Amino acid sequence: MSPKPAHRVSTGERINVHEPAGRLQGELGSRGIRLTRQRRVVLQVIESAPSHMDAGEILDRAQKIDPDITRVTVYRTIDLLKRHGLIDELDLLHLRGHRHFYESHSPRDHIHVACIRCGKVREFESELYEELKRQIARDCGIEITVARTEVGGLCAACRGK
Repeated sequence: MSPKPAHRVSTGERINVHEPAGRLQGELGSRGIRLTRQRRVVLQVIESAPSHMDAGEILDRAQKIDPDITRVTVYRTIDLLKRHGLIDELDLLHLRGHRHFYESHSPRDHIHVACIRCGKVREFESELYEELKRQIARDCGIEITVARTEVGGLCAACRGK
């Protein structure tokens, strides 16, 4: 197995677009949580998302697979996943209004880098970020269980380069 690179930058919005299928389903199943057919569809949509999606976008994609899925099912599944620490809720610097976006956890935490003009979001993952979190944990005497960092600026295209 090759070592993890010191850092990675997404080419689109998400670094881990091709997360192992069924990971969320496996996590919930191992915790004894009932997995209905509709809940499985919502999990599939979240795991395969190439971009950060809000609840409405998750609902739209889920209904293409199963038209009987309701908004309530999507919100309850999102709430369940958040309570179990399996997904993160993001605001992405409120560049897209006050919508909240959801993504499943990746193997390492990452930084969301957003262009404040065009709204393009990319993910940046770095061993330096991991070391910073270890230093914060040591210096502050805290066990870090969640880390969310967002950085905004102007991308090369918006700067005219």
